[in-house]
Amino acid sequence: MVTAAAVAATVTDPELPMLTLADLGVLRSVSESDGRVVVAITPTYTGCPAMDTMRDDLEHALVSAGYADVEIRTQLSPAWTSDWISASGRQKLASAGIAPPGAAPRRSGPIPLTLSAPVSRIPCPLCGSEDTEEQSRFGATACKALRRCRSCAEPFEHVKEI
Repeated sequence: MVTAAAVAATVTDPELPMLTLADLGVLRSVSESDGRVVVAITPTYTGCPAMDTMRDDLEHALVSAGYADVEIRTQLSPAWTSDWISASGRQKLASAGIAPPGAAPRRSGPIPLTLSAPVSRIPCPLCGSEDTEEQSRFGATACKALRRCRSCAEPFEHVKEI
């Protein structure tokens, strides 16, 4: 029988199907003890609507692989960061035409309030140009922004740095 961890590592994200939950960094742990499998996952942000589908997909994959007693837990601490997306996951995003996130901001203490959108240079995953502009802070999902490349004129999504 394939290990529960190996099965869980194949489950894909419902919103970014080119990534596994392991690639995305939300698959935190998989443990097996006395026939019981416990999986911990972390949402990419509070209220992420994909969590229910992730739980269902993990349970279905594990039960289909022969694990009858499966528990999926939500682990909130530490909070997920886009830095947890694997190098392979970042390459898969770019290959799918989605700009992977840069390094997440590092802060200690109070978070400063700014009234303008952050300025960032996001390279186009299609042509590589950094001459891009944000069209909408929110794309198809809240964790992605919609951008357009001024060089090749193609729109693309960008996974936000969190």
